[in-house]
Amino acid sequence: MKKTTIWILILTMLLTFVGLIALQARYVRINAEMIENQFNEKVQTSLYQTVSLVEENEALGYLGQTLEAEENISDKNKLTSLDVQNVKLKNNIDSMAGDLKPTSEQLNRPTIRLSTRHGKATIEETSRYLQEKFQQNFSRSKTILDQAVFRWIKETDNKEITERVNFEELDGILEKVLINNGVDLPFFYSVVDKQGKVLYKCHKSIQPSFENYSNNVYKQKLFPFDESNRIAYLQVIFPTKQDFILNSMDLILPSVALVSLILCIFIFAIIIIFRQKQLNNMKNDFVNNMTHELKTPISTISLASQMLQDPGVGKTPETLKHISNVIRDETKRLSLQVEKVLQMSVFEREKSILKLNEIQINSLIKDIIGNFSLKVTSKGGQITSKLGAKNDLALIDEVHFTNVIFNLMDNALKYGDKPLLLTIETWNEKDNLLISIEDNGIGINKEDLKRIFEKFYRVSTGNLHNVKGFGLGLAYVKKIVTEHRGSIKVESELNIGTKFIITIPTLKNYEL
Repeated sequence: MKKTTIWILILTMLLTFVGLIALQARYVRINAEMIENQFNEKVQTSLYQTVSLVEENEALGYLGQTLEAEENISDKNKLTSLDVQNVKLKNNIDSMAGDLKPTSEQLNRPTIRLSTRHGKATIEETSRYLQEKFQQNFSRSKTILDQAVFRWIKETDNKEITERVNFEELDGILEKVLINNGVDLPFFYSVVDKQGKVLYKCHKSIQPSFENYSNNVYKQKLFPFDESNRIAYLQVIFPTKQDFILNSMDLILPSVALVSLILCIFIFAIIIIFRQKQLNNMKNDFVNNMTHELKTPISTISLASQMLQDPGVGKTPETLKHISNVIRDETKRLSLQVEKVLQMSVFEREKSILKLNEIQINSLIKDIIGNFSLKVTSKGGQITSKLGAKNDLALIDEVHFTNVIFNLMDNALKYGDKPLLLTIETWNEKDNLLISIEDNGIGINKEDLKRIFEKFYRVSTGNLHNVKGFGLGLAYVKKIVTEHRGSIKVESELNIGTKFIITIPTLKNYEL
């Protein structure tokens, strides 16, 4: 995939993701505003109903006082009025008796008997009497109400708000009205004057500061139709309002989870794309290096075979020995390069098939040092071994583990700008065997240390251009050590040296 195509794909994905986030954010904002507006409307309605009930209670109180006074007066005149009514009723009955002398025609007609409960003998008189009675009762009731209203207006103008409101009743009224309107949240309220001075606070164990909720304070004027100078306000706060709004948005959590998942997929896809691009570049470099590494020994062997076939070349024993040595060395070199290429098959399988055997690690390392020491001493170097592990019996694949030790020692020899001083140590920690391989080479910088175990990755050697390879050695080492249920770490400083430490379980620990 071309680099331009990758960036176009990334830009398209980024724009799509930004658009999705913008739509989700707009949906959440609109939903939150709608829920908050509904909540505010319910609270304002509840506060208005509360102050209306408080005002009605005050009016009923004055009406009750007025009725109580009227009842006291009516009790004194009750007996007198009853006697007078009885006398009037008797006189009316006697007067109507003389007028009711029926004729013979009237005797044959159906009779209508009128109730004398009201002291009247005709429908018209009874209706007139009831109307007069209603007017008297209405006039009396209106007088009582006028008296109550007059006392209310006169007395409340000089009363403080604390005298007009029963705060214990206010607490109950407010709570019931809020619940009836669907607002079932913890609340705190207070009564303040027009200067903001607190006249009363609800009695609750926790008293939050109204200043901390200045943007979420709901206010309603007490006795809103009064023209008094003693103005007071009922103010209420809901500390859990924001949590209520968030909990009311049922789809916000799935939306956030979905957007987060898409973001993770987006980031993962970008990482995979760049890793694949990088891996593709590494493979191209590997093919180029492999072609060069294989071409050189093949050319040398081809040239040597031509010399053997050329009749002009003398076939002296020295010449034949030289040509045969060249062919042998180049064949060995070619075999080694092919072996490294074949090691790539190890990375294509999730788990290699190891042939595990009980091996004495100290003895194995001694044999490796013996075979490798000639290369080191020929370049003026020296190998020092401190094989101090007492429990060195481990379950390993001898071939692969030998390659691991050999690769680390060979890297120490290749990446050096002075005679090599190689130190190999073994020791035990608990039931593990540790192997240390330390050199005095050019070292590795911190940026490369993080990636030296990656496949195809090669550390830059600066001005040193004589080091050939495919970037597979340390990746192979890491994989084989891991499959032996072990671990490997590296410590290095530039121009000082590098130290690899391998940890593998002993036979006893491996069986556990």
